[in-house]
Amino acid sequence: MEIVLVRHALPVRIDATHDGSPADPQLSQRGHEQAERLVAVLALEEVDALYSSPSRRARETAAPLERALGMTAEIDDGLAEFDSKDSSYVPVEELKAAGDPRYTALIHGDLYSHDVDPVAFRTRVVEAVERIVARHPGGKAVLVSHAGAINAAAGHVLGQERTIWFPPDYCSITRIGASRDGRRGVISLNETGHVRDLLPR
Repeated sequence: MEIVLVRHALPVRIDATHDGSPADPQLSQRGHEQAERLVAVLALEEVDALYSSPSRRARETAAPLERALGMTAEIDDGLAEFDSKDSSYVPVEELKAAGDPRYTALIHGDLYSHDVDPVAFRTRVVEAVERIVARHPGGKAVLVSHAGAINAAAGHVLGQERTIWFPPDYCSITRIGASRDGRRGVISLNETGHVRDLLPR
């Protein structure tokens, strides 16, 4: 089967929630435009299932596909990002521009959230992907998730030691082939042709 990993579209920034609860940003206007572009690529394919991380930015990214495919995305907690419990959310390009130490951590392959075990994080994501593979033998499932989760899933297939090893763009597509005999392979990584003009420069 084919697993199609989609990174969520561009969300708004949340510097800190007033009560310390997890930040759950909505998509920005550009993010909604990016999400609509997914339809032109994926609505033409034979998609058997649609899944989403529980985050608002992932669910809003999946929404245009839900309408185009006539499906409701199934929420899978295993696809959540490593920073899902953080009380702030700053888009990574803003972290880079500000010289934020969280960006430095990411480019060194580290998770910047406190109390997050990178091995447990990767294991959780891989187990979620494998559950979905088992449910749809021979089919195609689209999973709307996050940069870290995509790193975890694709990195596991490629044998990458670092948890974070490449930067998926907003609304990028990464494809993984999963055969019934247990073999896994990366078909494509970070497809962005459909949103290239809408990506941060």
